Amino acid sequence: MTIDKARPRGKKAPLPAFTPVPRHYQRHDGWTPERQLGFIEALADTGSVKAAAHRVNMTPEGAYLLRRHTEATTFRTAWEAALALGVQQLEDIAMERALYGTEVPVYSYGKLIGSRIVHNDRLLMFMLKNRAPTRFAADSRVTARRGSLHDPQDANRLSRFKKQWRKEWDEERAREEAAEADENNDALDAQLDRLQEGWLEDMTSATRALYEAYAAAADADQEAGRTAWNEPASAALIDQPGDEGGDEPGTQAGDEWDGANVTRRIELSDFTDDKDQDS
Repeated sequence: MTIDKARPRGKKAPLPAFTPVPRHYQRHDGWTPERQLGFIEALADTGSVKAAAHRVNMTPEGAYLLRRHTEATTFRTAWEAALALGVQQLEDIAMERALYGTEVPVYSYGKLIGSRIVHNDRLLMFMLKNRAPTRFAADSRVTARRGSLHDPQDANRLSRFKKQWRKEWDEERAREEAAEADENNDALDAQLDRLQEGWLEDMTSATRALYEAYAAAADADQEAGRTAWNEPASAALIDQPGDEGGDEPGTQAGDEWDGANVTRRIELSDFTDDKDQDS
């Protein structure tokens, strides 16, 4: 949406006229009549005493002291009117945030990667309860409003509808949270996959081959349900390069060579014979 800044600004709501609070000494850096008027206008724009005082280069403490002056009756009246306009502006800002959300930054590993819009459902319900209290007030207030309804059954029906609406809202919120959790999990899995790919790319070809063999063996053990506790003790297959003998360099007699890996069968008798000789 393009904002046409060339259009003339609308007129501001008029503020009640007031008599500037008299001062004992007219100082150029004090609460002059011009500063008092500027403070009231800034208060109507911001709704904040501190921000309004700083806008006219004064302190909020000095503004409160000026308000307590014995001859500040009209000044206090203008103060309250300006503050009411400022609160209305804050209410409009709150409604805008409740409808359109607020933009918050998104960080990953300490770096800013983007932003997302966050909606505050509690703020939305608060604004609805205040803007439309008849439709969105709390259930506890239904009984108090029964006297204003023509039919008591309408109050009970309204109470049931509100409970149903609340349940639907909770379910919708739960679905949104579940979808957001799934999205975060998918993003985390993708990040882990990228880290693993980088880790594998840094491996040498020999280390990569050994890792893939290990991964295949682990998958086979998991599929077969084998563990270190239920593995048959009679024989075990160990893939490792040989040290001496055999048909290929680095193999031993009895090893099986498939062109890339050496499969060596170690019988249980190999261990029992050594133990008998030691004894």
